[in-house]
Amino acid sequence: MEPHKGLEQAQAFLQCQLRPAQRPPTRPRLAVTISRQTGSGAWRVARCLAELLDRRVPDPELKWTVFDKELVEKVLADHHLPQKLAEFMPEDRVSMLEDMMTELLGLHPPSWTLFHATVETILKLAELGHVILIGHGANVVTAKLPHVFHVRLVGTLERRIERVMADRGLDRKQAREFIEKEDRGRARYLREHFKAEIDDPLLYDLILNTDRISPEQAAALIAEAAVSRAGLAR
Repeated sequence: MEPHKGLEQAQAFLQCQLRPAQRPPTRPRLAVTISRQTGSGAWRVARCLAELLDRRVPDPELKWTVFDKELVEKVLADHHLPQKLAEFMPEDRVSMLEDMMTELLGLHPPSWTLFHATVETILKLAELGHVILIGHGANVVTAKLPHVFHVRLVGTLERRIERVMADRGLDRKQAREFIEKEDRGRARYLREHFKAEIDDPLLYDLILNTDRISPEQAAALIAEAAVSRAGLAR
């Protein structure tokens, strides 16, 4: 799905959710978080999962919605922050030193402010349900919500390099550097803000190796496990 279409669907989702009087009062709640190694195919898995859950856990007014880059847009909109701050969202920070320097120079709000804004938005979306939240520590933020199912996607470095090369048009060296930078940033984010290690298996309900299964197969496994544990299986 193109980025602008993803944002349009996210906006439509929020408009429907903000009309509680028109929603069935007994609508079952379920949400999924996806943590991923860079290049493990999280977006493809999430899109397949959204389509599958639309059939397994349907809602008469809205579709299951993926929040990845759309989550960044929602955080900025919720807290009336300028769009240019998207580059300073916590997972994307280059280093603590650079963050400190830009704060001292007044180039953007403190990262702690952006962190709290992100956590608040994740909790709001997860409470509503019918969402798939990718990254930004969503699994840790929502760990105490019983209706949220947590997934981690992993893969070999070689296979992930191949995906990044194909998706971003990079050569092998650039793709490897991109993966290492992204993975370091995500691990640092959980460690700094939650005192958690991103590779800790106990943070997840299900860990899948996307080298071995297709996005469709991964989505089917996640849907079956999430729906069954939530007691929504027919």
